[in-house]
Amino acid sequence: MPDSLTSTLTSYYDAVPYDSHPFPQSAVEHLEALAFLFGLDAPAPATARVLELGCAAGGNLIPFAARHPEARALGVDLSRVQVAQGAAAIAHAGLSNVELRAFDISQIDASFGQFDYIICHGVYSWVPGPVQDAILRICAENLAPNGVAYVSYNVYPGWKAREIVRDAMILRGGPRDTPEEKLSYARGMLEFLEQSARPDSVLKKTLDEAMPIVRGSSSYYLLHEFLEPCNEPCYFKEFAARADARGLAYLCDAEPSTMFVQNYGEKVRDPLLRECGSSQIMMEQYLDFLVNRTFRQTLLVKQERARDIRYRLDPARIRALEFAGVFDTEDQGPLTLDAREQSCHAIRSLKVTLRVPVHKAVAQLLHTNYPASLSAEALIDAAGELTGEPRASVEKTVLAMLEELVILGALRIRRTPVPAAVAVSALPQALAAIRSAPGLALAGGANAHACNQWHESIGLTLLERSLLPLLDGAHSHEALAEHLAAEVRADRLRFIKDDKPLTEPAALKAFAREQVALALRDLRRKALLTA
Repeated sequence: MPDSLTSTLTSYYDAVPYDSHPFPQSAVEHLEALAFLFGLDAPAPATARVLELGCAAGGNLIPFAARHPEARALGVDLSRVQVAQGAAAIAHAGLSNVELRAFDISQIDASFGQFDYIICHGVYSWVPGPVQDAILRICAENLAPNGVAYVSYNVYPGWKAREIVRDAMILRGGPRDTPEEKLSYARGMLEFLEQSARPDSVLKKTLDEAMPIVRGSSSYYLLHEFLEPCNEPCYFKEFAARADARGLAYLCDAEPSTMFVQNYGEKVRDPLLRECGSSQIMMEQYLDFLVNRTFRQTLLVKQERARDIRYRLDPARIRALEFAGVFDTEDQGPLTLDAREQSCHAIRSLKVTLRVPVHKAVAQLLHTNYPASLSAEALIDAAGELTGEPRASVEKTVLAMLEELVILGALRIRRTPVPAAVAVSALPQALAAIRSAPGLALAGGANAHACNQWHESIGLTLLERSLLPLLDGAHSHEALAEHLAAEVRADRLRFIKDDKPLTEPAALKAFAREQVALALRDLRRKALLTA
């Protein structure tokens, strides 16, 4: 990368650090499960070697290392400021299996060794062409033979319209000196255009789509997405061709439901199957036009593995997965194991309608156990018991349902059980890295987050932040209640009942017990308690 551009990009991330947090779609456990789903075996995350390109402060890498002490993780980023922040977090957590380096991605070579997983989230489109080439080179040369690489990037056609917004923001905000000034002037430009655009114009339609994003996004996102020197979207088929030229093959999307043409209705499915049924890449490129897609998260493997990829799902592989999901009924009542139709809200805001008792039994089991996962075998056995039907008669129905829900995107999948608590124990426990997170301190501000067992960033209440450091498997519910009562007496927490602060000792202790039970219930459901 030219030194001047390197300096400019570095200054952007030093002045306005990118919010460094976990991206669930890039979780190594998720990548392993997706590879398996489409016919490939990938290295076990528990002992994997992982490289993240553009790691920022390690918010996406450090939680992985905390979950898997036998794995090794390395992150590189241009910003020394963010790398220093991440190094401090690693030291605070006492982790010895993860390292962050301030380093130019384009300078990575064979001396770095090989990695089972390479992750590059939010970098590829935001660097110049030579660095994009370097990213794909690293994914080819530094990827282990059976490894998986993940690269996310902006895509056309969706970004065609957003480029109008970006160009307008840069026109007015680009010449300003500080990031704050750039953003302030850029926002002013959009407000002017929004007020002045003709109601029937392409510009007005573009702004109607873009302004909610601009108004609802943080400053760091807008600066890095719309005002950076580089933002180079491409068509998916172009990215796939570039990867192919480097000896890499397209495996799948990190959100596999976007790949299945049956999710788009018969009017789309039948013509596309006739037009490009033999080419998954062309099928998905057509779909990108259909939905005006703006962003992709692509998994790549060595080209020699392409012959083993299977887009027609294998029932044997479905049977070997772990599943998790939520099924909240629309009427807030329980699922009834009869033929009455019931609609449920699943993950990703999907609506699922259930009519068959076995289907309802599976949904009930998944919902009750969530966030813990269940194997297909366990679901088959338990569904048979719940419905009173022989295992042999429910087996085919359960497996077909699981496949359909995976295609729809209504389930989360893993290769191995997710060690989240199924119930709150007498001595509840959370991961050490979560218990010791520096942001938990009540004096640290109103907002705090933690990475859960599904690699999600989860918001925490003040009460949860007060309890988490004590969830080491050695404190009973009574001890936790006493801790909360002590925090109230020390004026670090306040309990309000009937619009009045609780101070009377007996009432305070009773209320603390209630709050412990509620907080532990919520922490379990947030996948922050371990099994």
